[in-house]
Amino acid sequence: MELRDKFGRKISYLRLAITDRCNLRCQYCMPAQGINIVDRTDLLSYKEMYRIARVLSELGVNKVRLTGGEPFVRKDFINFLESLSFNDKLDEINITTNGALISNHIDKLEELKINSINLSIDSLQREKFAQITRRDVFENVYDTFEKLEKSNLNLKLNIVVQSGFNTDEIIDFVELSKNKNIAVRFIEEMPFNGKGQRDMKEEWNYKKIIKHIRDYYPEIETLISEKSSTSKNFKIPNYKGNFGIIPAFTRTICNDCNRIRITATGMFKNCLFDGGVFNVRDFIRNGASDEELKQLFISTVHHKPENGFVAEASRGNDVSESMSTIGG
Repeated sequence: MELRDKFGRKISYLRLAITDRCNLRCQYCMPAQGINIVDRTDLLSYKEMYRIARVLSELGVNKVRLTGGEPFVRKDFINFLESLSFNDKLDEINITTNGALISNHIDKLEELKINSINLSIDSLQREKFAQITRRDVFENVYDTFEKLEKSNLNLKLNIVVQSGFNTDEIIDFVELSKNKNIAVRFIEEMPFNGKGQRDMKEEWNYKKIIKHIRDYYPEIETLISEKSSTSKNFKIPNYKGNFGIIPAFTRTICNDCNRIRITATGMFKNCLFDGGVFNVRDFIRNGASDEELKQLFISTVHHKPENGFVAEASRGNDVSESMSTIGG
């Protein structure tokens, strides 16, 4: 048994949100006052998450990315990572974090089977960072960045390119790849900030970002990415690291999608842009067996939409949920 959709795509990658809570309030992710966080009993328990990951791994999912909110906000997250590491069917466990809370845990992450850390950092300037995140934690996050870069964990930087805020720093971020073995990833801004789409002065999409970088570096090398990669990747000759662009909103990467998402409250999503297909938390709490879970996952994945535009059209115009709720 394996997870395959009607377009023949094999699903092997789970994005699992640990919590909807976050210690930052990034403008593109949620409103200033935060979101209405759900009651703790509505969140998947670690035991339920472990079971979901194990059942999915028996269906061929071999890669898990743990997101939030901010996963390190949730108590006992490290213990959960430890238990997840015992699942020998998982080849990769990756984490997306804002870095504000993890500097004391880096040694432990190296010990466990953690493959890579995606660190969200949208500005290299303290004041601008505080303006974007609405929190003054830049020095803390940058310290985490330097510690992670020296660790044996693969490090990617996630930069959401925000019109009117940080487009003047794109080249500064590319320059970080000169002497550091990191992957810098520029992400098209998404509309999910919990109150509809943010007003943007101009659209910084994939084409505009790459043109901006090419104007500065005429000698860019295009890297061959794995088929299901979410980013189109490049390298400046003789630079230690590389950079890439994730066309998250223009969605030119959907054809090879191998992903599913489960939100912190257990909503199963075949696509970031769909409204959620069913609640796996309720199914588990109503007494579902592992076999019933498998059959549900198989039948649901079969109906995965061809791309994000199809998924968005089927859900209507509701983009008022927050990325923190979805699992960024």
